[in-house]
Amino acid sequence: MVQKAKILLVDDRPENLLALEAILSALDQTLVRASSGEEALKALLTDDFAVILLDVQMPGMDGFETAAHIKRRERTRDIPIIFLTAINHGPHHTFRGYAAGAVDYISKPFDPWVLRAKVSVFVELYMKNCQLREQAALLRLQLEGGGKAADGDAKEPAGLLAELSARLAAVEEQAEALSKQLDDESADAAAVATAAHLERKLTGLRRALDALEPGTGSASSVPSQN
Repeated sequence: MVQKAKILLVDDRPENLLALEAILSALDQTLVRASSGEEALKALLTDDFAVILLDVQMPGMDGFETAAHIKRRERTRDIPIIFLTAINHGPHHTFRGYAAGAVDYISKPFDPWVLRAKVSVFVELYMKNCQLREQAALLRLQLEGGGKAADGDAKEPAGLLAELSARLAAVEEQAEALSKQLDDESADAAAVATAAHLERKLTGLRRALDALEPGTGSASSVPSQN
């Protein structure tokens, strides 16, 4: 079973959170509520999120301050943030949002379809990155364990490499399809950059596998995929 991605919804107004849940429920992911910046930061201490939808206007710690705290933490600095605001004070206000680390800045009322489409892109990128990390971890574990299968039986090196190569090929195919989709839809620059980063990591893992082919390298040359 594929694990669902978590999406953090941050807004001090319950009716706004309810509206966001109604819009994003079609994505069939796990939606997590936070009614304040402090509550959002607490949730980010324990869970990993694909994307954060963050209201700008909140009492106490507002969206800008919350985003600043998120970007200062090593664990959370790379999570995409989409700012939602009911007010528009012009270019300066928008610039402040991007300066705080947002990948997008959307004014209310917004088009539900557009918001859902933007969030779905970051969910897909998150899932592909999770798959890549799993494949890299599997590669390292199997190499360190002498190429044992999940049932404990030893595998021939050629069979192990073929299995890992096939799994990686599946992730590569999905990543390529996602990149083409982003190009076709003229997606946000942040989404395109994230997809490019994923492709670079895939290329590195593919090179590591190729280096393990007989006569081309050894397990010690496998790079870490962080």
